[in-house]
Amino acid sequence: MPLPGSTDDGTMAAELAHFDFAQELAAFQSQKPWPSGIHAKTLFKRPDFRTILVCMEAAATIKEHHADGTSSVQVLKGAIRYKTQGKTYELKTGTLLTLGACIKHDLEAIEESAFLLTIAWPNNEALLAMPHRGYGT
Repeated sequence: MPLPGSTDDGTMAAELAHFDFAQELAAFQSQKPWPSGIHAKTLFKRPDFRTILVCMEAAATIKEHHADGTSSVQVLKGAIRYKTQGKTYELKTGTLLTLGACIKHDLEAIEESAFLLTIAWPNNEALLAMPHRGYGT
């Protein structure tokens, strides 16, 4: 079932959206326990843009994957370990990391954490032309 103001595929029809992170995080907490220690919600989705709120319990992991567009991770609460390109970054509350499209990475929550994932999504032509198709999701 699509969110109010969205199409069947979850794409937002509205041109503007407003979110209260404290309220969103409180709602996440009320839904514990989370499968695999992770809970995520797409807050805003357009053909060229995604914003996802992700919460992870301490020691939860997201295995190696990639995003098809340029992305950013902004830590809102806690601390996560972000591994990419042979380096490890410890991201704490108030930090931001950006990553180019199609670069493999994985994450681990050092403590219970929340972060905002933003992805600039490529158009369909660019997406289909990417050489990595078939790796991950």
